[in-house]
Amino acid sequence: MQANIEQTILRNLLTDEKYMRKVLPFIKPDYFQGVYKTLFKEAGKYVAKYNRLPTQETLQIELNDSNLQGDQYTMAMEIVPQLFTHEKIDEDWLLDNTEKWCQDRAIYNSIMESISIIDGKHESLTKNALPDLLTKALSVAFDTNVGHDYIDNAEQRWEFYNTEEDRIPFDLDYFNKITKGGVPNKTLNIALAGTGVGKSLFMCHVAASSLVAGNNVLYITMEMAEERIAERIDANLLNIPIDQLANQSKDMFTEKVKNLARKTTGRLVVKEYPTGSAHSGHFRALLNELKLKKQFVPDVIFIDYLNICASSRMKGMGGAINSYTYVKAIAEELRGLAVEFDVPVFSATQTTRSGYGNSDVGLEDTSESFGLPATADLMFALISTEELEKDGQIMVKQLKNRYNDPTFHKRFVVGVDRSKMRLYDVEESDQTLVDDTPVFDSSRSGERVSQEKFGDFKL
Repeated sequence: MQANIEQTILRNLLTDEKYMRKVLPFIKPDYFQGVYKTLFKEAGKYVAKYNRLPTQETLQIELNDSNLQGDQYTMAMEIVPQLFTHEKIDEDWLLDNTEKWCQDRAIYNSIMESISIIDGKHESLTKNALPDLLTKALSVAFDTNVGHDYIDNAEQRWEFYNTEEDRIPFDLDYFNKITKGGVPNKTLNIALAGTGVGKSLFMCHVAASSLVAGNNVLYITMEMAEERIAERIDANLLNIPIDQLANQSKDMFTEKVKNLARKTTGRLVVKEYPTGSAHSGHFRALLNELKLKKQFVPDVIFIDYLNICASSRMKGMGGAINSYTYVKAIAEELRGLAVEFDVPVFSATQTTRSGYGNSDVGLEDTSESFGLPATADLMFALISTEELEKDGQIMVKQLKNRYNDPTFHKRFVVGVDRSKMRLYDVEESDQTLVDDTPVFDSSRSGERVSQEKFGDFKL
């Protein structure tokens, strides 16, 4: 039966161009066995070179020039005429069974490769690669979508506009306003701040609020120890000043944590890596391991912080690699991780030296690489001044926003309780920094258009 389906697939690949172009990108030579593998390779070479199907004669000539010998050559030459018989077959049935065959072959190959790894016979892979091998095999599927047709797919587009997107909401009112209810999955969200302003405080607060909301949270730290991150989240959630945590009795502390656990269905995992040593490949392996060993699948990921990650594509900062290219590569890899695992990723970056004391930080104050804001979906600055610090506030300034108009609540303030590592909404009367004037209206062109439209009339 295996040979029959292989022959049916190969025959239609050689005689049905529409079918061939749909399925060829998803079929690997290793899915075929014996002489069928060689026939598929030779046919694939021809299609790649000439962009059309081979004839029976051209395929036979190619086989004559191949390395096939003896029984393999004889069998191939006997099979070729059978592959060019034009037998009509149901297209939907053929596509469904081709996809199922590809899935079965991918799983079989991954199991055989796993056995060689377990036996220690694999040339390069170790047992750590087993979850990834099986995951890739199980995810084999055809994607025959070739793009969105603006006219024909108008109804689908309307459905998309009117479908509520899954988001991770904030417990801070103005952050929900500027993101239209929270951050969507498959996004990279960046906080920009100077040293000591509150990058880790912001991420610990949002991680804590996400946990309370019932989400699974993964917090990856490369700046502080796991226990220090957990300490900040304890101060936030248990409503205890961080310097008083050590004064809690063991029974009192564990009882508070148990009470918290009863209020949420979410879980929080904090994982520490040495500074500058971990990249998206390590994070991907961690996610697979957590799913396998702890049945833990995060709804949101925090990475503290982006600039001290490594790149999986570029080795180190030496040689010809500049900081722009390197940090941009890290940002792209983290955003790719967000897309792959269908979660929002939060991270942070430092301001430049000139931006550290700046009370109106901009994108130009992003340290090391302007490629980071080019990649992020949401980027905002956290700004602290002596006056704001005195009032127990931090200013937030939108720098980039793919979810909403970045001039809508461009600047606003949130309250900060540093002793409990907590942010909170302030009274509306304290929101004196909001500037909603659209960028165009405040430009020279905007002023000219306004003058032409309204003349000297003043509202």
